[in-house]
Amino acid sequence: MNTSVKSEPQPSRGADKEGVEERLAAHPFLKGMSQKHIEILAGCAMPTQFESGQVIFRAGEPANGFYLIEDGTIVLEERHEDGETVVIDVVADGEPLGWSWLFPPYLWQFDARATRACRAICFSGIMLRQHRDEDLFLSHELFKRMSEVMVRRLQAARSQLSAAKKSMPEET
Repeated sequence: MNTSVKSEPQPSRGADKEGVEERLAAHPFLKGMSQKHIEILAGCAMPTQFESGQVIFRAGEPANGFYLIEDGTIVLEERHEDGETVVIDVVADGEPLGWSWLFPPYLWQFDARATRACRAICFSGIMLRQHRDEDLFLSHELFKRMSEVMVRRLQAARSQLSAAKKSMPEET
């Protein structure tokens, strides 16, 4: 398994956007969003898939969008100077991947790699930012939903750090 090769997302077979609106409306991240906004998002979306071991993006690269994971597992990793890789988080079925497209300088903060074959919907960050700037209601919906995810993941990270600290031997 070659995990060092980054490749662009590949459109799913027959992915001519047919059914994308239905897939978006059914995704837990977008549940309850207005039909108007689902249609706007569908215009920015492309079904894609990743093979197990495929690198989706690397830290420092331009964050040109985000993904809604429909099926599969992605790990967010950080590479240390010694070459060791540390798993920061796991993103799976029904979750969004990536919020760096929302905030300047629009660069990925971690590496993302599929650990299990993955079906996803990829959104163009450039197109989304344009729509977000033109439609404050869409902007509010996207920020609200992404903020909920960020808070949940930050709380989980804090719990992990706390547990790790408790398991460390005390210095004497």
